[in-house]
This record gives sequence, structure tokens and C-alpha cells, in this order.
Amino acid sequence: MSLFIKKPINQLLEDSAESDKGLKRTLSATSLVALGIGAIIGAGLFVRTASAAAQYAGPSVTYGFILAAIGCALAGLCYAELSSSIPIAGSAYTYSYATMGELIAWIIGWDLILEYAVGAATVGIAWSEYLNNLLVSVLNMPPIPYEYSHSPFQHSMDGVNGIINIPALVIVTLLTMLLIKGTQESAFVNGIIVITKVAIVVLIIAIGWGFINPVNHATYIPEPSTFVDDHGVAHNFGGIMGILGAAGVVFFAFIGFDAVSTTAQEAKNPKRDMPIGILGSLAVCTVLYILFAHVLTGVATLEDFRTTGKEASVSFAIEKYMTGYKWLAQFVTVAILAGFSSVILVMLLGQSRVFYSMSRDGLLPKMFSEIHPKFKTPYKANWFILILVGLFAAFVPGDIVGDMTSIGTLFAFMLVCVAVIVLRKTNPELPRQFKTPWVPFVPILGILVCGAMIYGLGWTNWARLGGWLLIGFIIYFGYSKNHSILRTQHKVVTPDDPNPKIVE
Repeated sequence: MSLFIKKPINQLLEDSAESDKGLKRTLSATSLVALGIGAIIGAGLFVRTASAAAQYAGPSVTYGFILAAIGCALAGLCYAELSSSIPIAGSAYTYSYATMGELIAWIIGWDLILEYAVGAATVGIAWSEYLNNLLVSVLNMPPIPYEYSHSPFQHSMDGVNGIINIPALVIVTLLTMLLIKGTQESAFVNGIIVITKVAIVVLIIAIGWGFINPVNHATYIPEPSTFVDDHGVAHNFGGIMGILGAAGVVFFAFIGFDAVSTTAQEAKNPKRDMPIGILGSLAVCTVLYILFAHVLTGVATLEDFRTTGKEASVSFAIEKYMTGYKWLAQFVTVAILAGFSSVILVMLLGQSRVFYSMSRDGLLPKMFSEIHPKFKTPYKANWFILILVGLFAAFVPGDIVGDMTSIGTLFAFMLVCVAVIVLRKTNPELPRQFKTPWVPFVPILGILVCGAMIYGLGWTNWARLGGWLLIGFIIYFGYSKNHSILRTQHKVVTPDDPNPKIVE
């Protein structure tokens, strides 16, 4: 049987019919926009902005945000069409299964595991950094010892080596327990946090604009050079390659709108609400991001981002340069902790729904699609994901897992763009509540822009993605291919031959 056997669209739609054993439809369009913003505004903005400025682009990180936003908008238009046409849990994985076949679906599903699991770990690590900032700057307490709040691959300026990141592990555990309790409850908590986060970003932009030092923006696009980070990895700094690299890094800041599509089976009116949730959250955040990056790089220096500021650069910049606004730095620290929590929440939500869909198809063990009898959530998938995310959060540095998330997501976006083109050709009659404009021009442009950002992330991240995909192929050919429900349905036994014959 072909490795590219496709799951029929009508079967997908039948699977989405609500039943006593299915996921509960509790999310409105407003909830979906809030979930998207909840995932988007977080570590990417408050941490990765400074990282991209330090390692790749300096003040021109704003151009990186613009490029990343263009790539996301193009992919977002494709996501909106697919999620309104195929309103099933599983996001790009499900879309690929219906358009490009099982092997491609497995690749994208495995890639989404990289995006959401490693993404949640990245934000958990950032949460740990800001917790220490809260303890020292706001509560005047001693920080959690370096060795118990950093990975074994990190060391302080004083030469102290990390052992395990306990705070990151704790927050991931607590939010996993909340998700098991229920999606509606999680969405309510997220909504409160989103209002707080957006208010903080607007405050920083409004107040910080008056503290921009023109000297910091004097050379907006630095001359091309090479910057070597703390791990000995060389980065293309400045020029066009620097902006491309920065776009790949800050792309992490936009991850979230696609997580909305993983909840399609829990939306009240998915064909109407999914495009609103995806494009609405993306539009709100793009404007805020560009303004925020311009203010932050204008207030603090490049050296601040590379040395003393690092992960907590936002609160550091406010305390050092924005005289009279120490209260804002403290407020930011508290709000960012809450904001990071909502990002982790949505990432874990998206991850469990991908596991749920792959398990229902037989590509992952059946236990991952088992629903809690009371809470109606895929609780076993949540517990397993806790182990996976917890290991990354506790033992891997934040910048490494952040770049892995970015490259994995960019690859997923490229396949989503391809899926729109394929589905227009193979199923032109399929009802589409939302249509991507100018097909195939928009999807092709999305592929090119996302591909350019992957190129800018450099060979080390290409190698990590290749290694992750290699592990995925081993699992697929060793387990998933033999347990695929779609393949099982195509096996028949003829009267003269007791051995199953596989029929296309």
C-alpha cells in the first residue's frame, strides 16, 4: 500500500461529530482569539526579542518581526481555509492526512510535537528566569540557586554550573493538571491573563517611547559581522542575513495562532470561528510586536542584551534606563510570569490535541486518545507530554530549544501552504467558509518566506531538525505504519487466501 494513502474528507468530518465520548464544544470565537493572543504574547516577545537583537540584528530586529509577520500572515490565510474546511482537532497534521497522505501527515505531526512540546519547554525556562527576577527585584528575597534554576549545559559568570531547572518543571506540571481539569476552565484562566499581558505591552510602548535614546538607533541595520554566543555558536550578525536570522528567532514570538487550529473540534462554530481566531489574534499581536521591539532596542543598548539583561531584558531595561518607573518593572515581572503561564497552557493544549488525533488514527498508542470520564479531556496524553516537556524544560538551555521550536514551526507552515494548493486541486467542491485569496500565489509566497527564515537560522538548527525527523521516521516505520487504522481498514481476506491482501 502506498505510503501516501489519504484519509477521506468525509471520514474526517464524521469523526468530528460530537458524541458522549468526544471532546466538548465549549470555545467561542472570542475565546479562540484570546487563546491565540495568550499563546502569541509571551516568551517570544519578552525574551526572544532581546536574543534576536543580541545575536543577529541589533535594532533591525523590527524588520525581522515584519518579515516573520508576513510569513505568519501568509501561512495564517492557509490555516484559516483549512481549519474552516476541515474543523478537526490536530491542526496541520489532520490537513496533511487529507491532502498529502499518511507519511507526510506523520512528518508534520512529529514536527508539531517538536513545535508545541519544545515551545512549552522554552517558555517554561523563561518563566524560571523571571521568577528569579521577581524574587530579587520585587519581593527582595534571595534567588533560587543558579544550579537549581538552570540546565546542566549552562554556567554563570561566577563559574557555577547548572544542574536542573526546577521552577520550569514545576510550572509545566501545574498547568498540565489545569488542562486535565478542562478546556473551558483553562480558557477562562487564559482570558484573564491575556487582558493583563496586552495592558503591559501597551504600557511599555506608551511610556518607553519617551525614553528612546537616538544613539541606540543610529545604526539601525548593523554592518555584517560574526557574533559568537555563550555556547560557542557563530551567528551572522547585521545586514540581510542578520535580519533573516532575527526573523527566524522572533518567529517564535508568533507561534500560537496555529495552536488555535488544534482546538477546532472544541469550537462551537468552527467554520466561522476558526478564521476569526487565527487571523484576529495574529493581527493584534503583529502591531504590538513591531512597536515593542522598536521601543526596547531604543531604550537599552546592544551590550545590555548580550550581558546583564539577557532573558530578563525587559525589566532590566526599565529599571536601568526608565527613571521613576521601577514600579513598572516590578509590574512587568509579575505580569510576564502570568503571561508565560498562559503561553505554556496553550502550547500544552495544542500538543495534547495533536497526540489525540494521531492516536485516534493508530499512529500513536491508543492510550493517547482516551478521554477522562469526568473532565472529557485526553488526560493520558497530557501526562505523557508532561514527561516530554518536563525533560526539555529541566535539562536543556532556553535559546537552543527556542530555535528548535522556530524551525519546526516554519517547516509545518510550509506544508500547510502546500496542503491548500493540493486540496484546491483534489477537492474543489469542498465547502470552504473561508478561502485563501490568490491561490496558488499566496501559498507559494508563504513557502518562500518561511523557507528564507529557515535558511537564516543556520546549519546547527537544520541539523537538529534533521535529527528529530530521523527519530520520527524510525518510530513511523517501526510502529505507526503497522498500527495505522486507515491501513487496517484497507485489509481484506479472500476465500482462497487466508493471508490479508492490501487493497488501495
